[in-house]
Amino acid sequence: MSDVAIPEAKTSERLVEVIDLHKHFVRRRGLPFFGREEVTRAVDGVSLVIRKGQTIGLVGESGSGKSTLGRVILDLVSRTSGSVLFEGNEVLESDGHASRALRRKMQIVFQDPFASLNPRMTVGESVREGLRAGGMIGAAQIEERLKELIASVGLAPRHIEVFPHRLSGGQRQRVAIARALSVSPSFIVADEPVSALDLSIQAQILNLLADVQAKFGLTYLLISHDLNVIRYLADYVAVMYRGRIVEEAPAETLFAAPLHPYTQLLFSALPKIDHRGDRVGRGKADVAATLRPAAPGGCSFYARCARAQPSCANSEPTLDVIETGHRVACFRANESAPAAL
Repeated sequence: MSDVAIPEAKTSERLVEVIDLHKHFVRRRGLPFFGREEVTRAVDGVSLVIRKGQTIGLVGESGSGKSTLGRVILDLVSRTSGSVLFEGNEVLESDGHASRALRRKMQIVFQDPFASLNPRMTVGESVREGLRAGGMIGAAQIEERLKELIASVGLAPRHIEVFPHRLSGGQRQRVAIARALSVSPSFIVADEPVSALDLSIQAQILNLLADVQAKFGLTYLLISHDLNVIRYLADYVAVMYRGRIVEEAPAETLFAAPLHPYTQLLFSALPKIDHRGDRVGRGKADVAATLRPAAPGGCSFYARCARAQPSCANSEPTLDVIETGHRVACFRANESAPAAL
């Protein structure tokens, strides 16, 4: 793999490397043996480097392939092709599955904490299970570590014997974070960790993620459709559209001057607040482009791009370096960018 243009990170050590990763879902329509196959390219040639201590924000619309990419990296979903390296070693063993030791180092926090917790297990039982999986065997050691984890995620000792249905959504997500921490991971995929929560709770969970990252030396892949969440926590941002990364840059650079038309469209959809505190209209950059037919052999964003030219329908742009640490997959990326957002 060619070296990816990544900005200066908290460390220079590469923790996770994704190399030309593909995940295709095949579905057969019509009669058995006579129907036609439809292929959905959920992840279509993604390469990405995540450095130790860094938070990579992965943003895009629903259906862009963000969650699938996170699950394929963790081997929760099998890949079609490509490689995932963790600390320089291939994630998959000879049998095509990640080892138990590696799975402990790579954890996930799901969007819906209620669905990810066993309703028949108390908070303590759920976290103890993770501690045992992480190699702890002494009862006293497990109980001591359990209390430390419960306190580190902002829960009280009384929550240890409570079942998930007795907790609020924010408390359940805290339990999910504690359970992920119980096996002492170094890399966590946070898949829409606050989208199911009330706005008043979202900032608390994001602050908690930042706190435990600093305390335990974690590295995050933060998946979200919400640019405000990405801006709040991410050091570096990758924008995904139809299975491909179309733009990546340091968070500060991307939010100051997004270059890809799709990224600009995402930013234009954010509600703006005027000086009186009133909402103003959202951008409608792609309204006129919605009637343009798609170009199967060209840019995947061609049908929606207000800046598309006929030549854009002929080939798919590659992710090229525009400036240090900023890569864009667009033939017209060198044109002037809009004002800072």
